Amino acid sequence: MQLNKFSLKGGDNIVLIDRKDRQYYFKLSPDKTIDLRGGKIQHKDIIGKEEGEEITSSTGERFFVFRATLSQFSLKMPRKGQIIYPKDVGIILIWADIFPGAKIVEGGIGSGALTLALLRAVGSQGEVVSYEIRKDFAQQAKININNFMGEVKNLKIKLKNIYQGIDEKNVDRVILDVPEPWEVVDHAVSSLKNGGIFLSYVPTALQVKRLVDVMRESKAFAHIQTIEVLLRPWNVEGMSLRPAHRMVAHTGFITLGRKIKANVTRNI
Repeated sequence: MQLNKFSLKGGDNIVLIDRKDRQYYFKLSPDKTIDLRGGKIQHKDIIGKEEGEEITSSTGERFFVFRATLSQFSLKMPRKGQIIYPKDVGIILIWADIFPGAKIVEGGIGSGALTLALLRAVGSQGEVVSYEIRKDFAQQAKININNFMGEVKNLKIKLKNIYQGIDEKNVDRVILDVPEPWEVVDHAVSSLKNGGIFLSYVPTALQVKRLVDVMRESKAFAHIQTIEVLLRPWNVEGMSLRPAHRMVAHTGFITLGRKIKANVTRNI
């Protein structure tokens, strides 16, 4: 079969979407079979198709096929612990102003959901250095990242407790997903460039309070703020327009601040 640059191929991460907009994730492999509600679809019959084409199972059920987005992949990938959800990842990328070529230090790689987004945002000229104390987390994250992006050359994973220090200097951003981010504040101050952004993601208000107190006591940050992201879908069918019965509400708090030049004594 002659494939063009748009064709789906073995190794691609795909989603099938049925008539009720339900999504099913798979990784294409020529020798595998998909079994959905008793209907079978051969992977080899998908390979060579283009995104948006219709696929029919052996029972006649029809699906549209697409390459999986980063959001879809993140929600389906294997994980060792909780991930940062796409609604929060999107805000982190924008509020922390993750830009092409940036050098990022990440504390807590987890299963790699945020790391994937950071790598895409900094591009091939940027760098992400991830600190992780659990070897099994680091290994699973690397598998997930390679599964979605292939081999990446601008990611360094350090099996080291970020509470004990950050080796890198003059970095653009320090992004944390750790339970005690206040333990990293002094290290972040030493590591960040002036104007660099420190950002932390934590689940509870008590963690936020302690972190913000330590950030203010350090007198090293301006524009300290905390936000929460709530996502409410809407149903639009015919003449009916209403919010969905379920929404993605609290998952965590995002706290950030910008590093100021040393010896500034004003209150922040």
